[in-house]
Amino acid sequence: MQTLESNKNTTSEESADSISLNLPDFTTDSYKDAYSRINAIVIEGEQEAHDNYISIATLIPNELEELTKLARMEMKHKKGFTACGRNLGVVADMEFAKKFFSKLHGNFQVALEKGNLTTCLLIQAILIEAFAISAYHVYIRVADPFAKKITEGVVKDEYLHLNYGQEWLKENLSTCKAELMEANKVNLPLIKKMLDEVAEDASVLAMDKEELMEEFMIAYQDTLMEIGLDNREIARMAMAAIV
Repeated sequence: MQTLESNKNTTSEESADSISLNLPDFTTDSYKDAYSRINAIVIEGEQEAHDNYISIATLIPNELEELTKLARMEMKHKKGFTACGRNLGVVADMEFAKKFFSKLHGNFQVALEKGNLTTCLLIQAILIEAFAISAYHVYIRVADPFAKKITEGVVKDEYLHLNYGQEWLKENLSTCKAELMEANKVNLPLIKKMLDEVAEDASVLAMDKEELMEEFMIAYQDTLMEIGLDNREIARMAMAAIV
């Protein structure tokens, strides 16, 4: 059994490792406070993704098996990120996270009720997935060893999810382009506002807001290009983030 003294030694070793690798000190109260909100966001984000993919399957029932598979993966991610918080002795602030996603969640639900599949896919399979991928890439470089391993596994899965939405929109671009561009105009600005909202907490975790936004916009614009939009259309859509 590990003694209290050995726990102290482990904590000291973790702090020393953080300094030597130019990482944040994962043991400080300020880090844990910020992490309680960041961790909650990723946990809630994975839950939202699970629910959204199950909902999307009601609009394209012939894709039920594939969408259910994606949803199950999101629940696995949720368990992994919950373990990350537990590993640091942090209780996730889920109330904050639910408010954080509330506007995007509401827009998805409205689109779902109207049967606007393109909007649902843009929100979940493109915007949220690109947001997650970019954030995870930045976080991996400054994460504690346990969370780094979990996050690296999650990122690989998220590319599959992004690809699902990308391929559907690519195949249906001729009929969904107008809705895609209108949905982008409404929902892309929310991503920037969400990043602004957590910029201070992200900074405590050594994640720079400008780098996060840059990573997101690169991933997002690359996806739009793969879908089949031309440079002018992509530039017009990207301008929606400048509000």
